[in-house]
Amino acid sequence: MLLIPVPGAFDCSLATMVASFSQGAETPLIRPPIAPGIVPLPLMMLTIGGIFLGTLAISRFSLKIGVPAILGVLLFGLLINPSVTLFSHETILRLQVLSLSILLFNAGLETDIRSIRGFLEYGIILAVGGVILSSLMLGLIIWFVASPDAGGIELGFKQIPVAVAMLIAACLGSTDAGATLNVLQQVERAIPRRLAALVQFESSVNDPSGILFLGLVIGLTTLDGASGGQQAVVVEQLQTFLQKIGSGLLLGVGVSYLGRFSLNRLVRETSQLLILGIAIGLISYGVAELLGGSGFISAYVAGLMLRNHTYSNERITSQALQQTLLPFNTMTEITVFLIFGLSVHPLELLPALPEGILVALALMLVARPASVLLLQRFSPFSRRDSLLVSWCGLRGAVPLALSFEMVDAIPRVRGIEAATVPTLVQNAGGIVFCVVVINLLVQGLTLPHVARWLRLGEEPAVAVDR
Repeated sequence: MLLIPVPGAFDCSLATMVASFSQGAETPLIRPPIAPGIVPLPLMMLTIGGIFLGTLAISRFSLKIGVPAILGVLLFGLLINPSVTLFSHETILRLQVLSLSILLFNAGLETDIRSIRGFLEYGIILAVGGVILSSLMLGLIIWFVASPDAGGIELGFKQIPVAVAMLIAACLGSTDAGATLNVLQQVERAIPRRLAALVQFESSVNDPSGILFLGLVIGLTTLDGASGGQQAVVVEQLQTFLQKIGSGLLLGVGVSYLGRFSLNRLVRETSQLLILGIAIGLISYGVAELLGGSGFISAYVAGLMLRNHTYSNERITSQALQQTLLPFNTMTEITVFLIFGLSVHPLELLPALPEGILVALALMLVARPASVLLLQRFSPFSRRDSLLVSWCGLRGAVPLALSFEMVDAIPRVRGIEAATVPTLVQNAGGIVFCVVVINLLVQGLTLPHVARWLRLGEEPAVAVDR
């Protein structure tokens, strides 16, 4: 029998379970891997296959009760949560980067510029400005309500470090197009086609915007506090931020032409499209990061440009590429949620639950609606349309993936006492997790009812024509 080394020693597992139930035990939100053991390869394959098969059953059940399927996958990961993690923290970070690059590339492929004519500028303003405004407002709210260790509710602006509050808020800036559209399919006739296109475009563009904004917040909050030079370092961070955006845009456009050449000259069968899609998605991220640009911006722009090029073969097109990548994209998104669910201590989420509930309510009822309504003056849509857009802010894979980067950044934040770092890390990650779950559950269940209540589909000029 073929044996491979994987984490799985029973004695370490038992010790970890005992420690987790011990009174006053302090363990990190993301568990460290245990010492390698030996697990038979057939047993490992059976376990992995059973878990993925279980995600299909959970997804179907989730859709029946009206919540996004990815929420069911996340809770399923928590339910079968082993006593120890199967992945190291570094491995999870690499998997998250790999997953996000493919997800953003596919988001670009799904963005048809022709479907957003007439409101392209507003869509960009909403995606970029909405992330910044909602994150800043949410950060101030977290700063006001969170205790010094983010483990309880204490009102006042002298509690949690403002830098940590902004990091948590920046993690929650972007919305999930897949989760939103998954729910809106239940009331497709009630949503005007143009409005659905806006929601999809905004949700796709604000992913790279949220990732870049978190990078900017990390850069500003982890600066070396050299006297007299702090202002110069802030300016340098802002310049780096803008440079990464510009370089990512240019390199994404360049890689898209490589993809176009490959679709026209190299691909001869539709079965080869999956290989090409994965290759271009990874190349667009890798080349941008190596050259100092934003890999996530590059991946999204490469997909966006590929979608809107013309091709010589009617069967080998970007639309065919997007359809071929769809199952892989679904598996990637499921993997992000599943890994997070498998890697989190369920009991360690409890201290962050009160704050998580409060922050989730603040995000849904204050920060997201306010950011959309503040940008209403740029909108060609009615206020009723904007109300629906504000309620379409479902959080998904990106906030969970970014929480790993946030956890790595908190120990480097200036002015935090070393003794408080472990608790802050644990509770900050718990807040993000709770907000994502509550957001998907509450807005996932209520979004169809809100869409029917607003009666947007009654406008004949923009009604969906099926």
